[in-house]
Amino acid sequence: ELAYRKEIVRADLINKKVGIRETPENIAKLLTRMYLKSEVIGDGNQIEIEIPPTRADVIHACDIVEDAAIAYGYNNIQMMLPKTYTIANQFPLNKLTELLRHDMAAAGFTEALTFALCSQEDIADKLGLDISATKAVHISNPKTAEFQVARTTLLPGLLKTIAANRKMPLPLKLFEISDIVVKDSSRDVGARNYRHLCAVYYNKNPGFEIIHGLLDRIMQLLNVPPGEKKGGYVIKASEGPAFFPGRCAEIFARGQSIGKLGVLHPDVITKFELTMPCSSLEINIEPFL
Repeated sequence: ELAYRKEIVRADLINKKVGIRETPENIAKLLTRMYLKSEVIGDGNQIEIEIPPTRADVIHACDIVEDAAIAYGYNNIQMMLPKTYTIANQFPLNKLTELLRHDMAAAGFTEALTFALCSQEDIADKLGLDISATKAVHISNPKTAEFQVARTTLLPGLLKTIAANRKMPLPLKLFEISDIVVKDSSRDVGARNYRHLCAVYYNKNPGFEIIHGLLDRIMQLLNVPPGEKKGGYVIKASEGPAFFPGRCAEIFARGQSIGKLGVLHPDVITKFELTMPCSSLEINIEPFL
């Protein structure tokens, strides 16, 4: 069935949407050139357009307006500032994230993108923590055991990525810069996001010095000098259930704790089905905005 149909569109609407000032007669000519046979009718401002069966793409009046703009020539439409104040800008946190991604890649690390949801075991049991201590946001009706809670750390995602790529040549150097979610009763939604940077080094030797060097490089890029001076960063010996005793350090920058680095505990490594030593670093990058 090759039916023709007719649409009526006002010329002033086409002018307004495209941003031109053409007479209805000229617009009808432009549309006719686009295989939409048109003529001016009624009060001289309405255009009757015949849509042939060959133009299956014309569904709505806005498609006709687009055809008028194409026939007029996009490059011939006069540029002007919009009447509404809509000058966009990149979100500062995303800009910082993008800059860091480039330099992490330049440092020889490969970016991974992992799921924002994970199982309770991933963020608690496997890392030697209790689920209540993680402040994790729980999904009320999870479809699978893999997606029970929102992640509170990026580390399990990277370790699972390594477990899935054990055939790849060593060393494996991975990083991810993404959001984590924790409960926060002061927020209207009861939770808040933090932008974390996590990196892991997996090889025959733990490579703590490689992760430590990466931290120094990140701080150099963020213009944070070493030392306890105002605005500087230091690392202090610490303990964490996921880290090897005596091989863990807490990172303090700009007067606050931003994360930890160290060699992962053998229990954590075996729980993620890995067989080699692994060192990791995870920091919150929001204080550096």
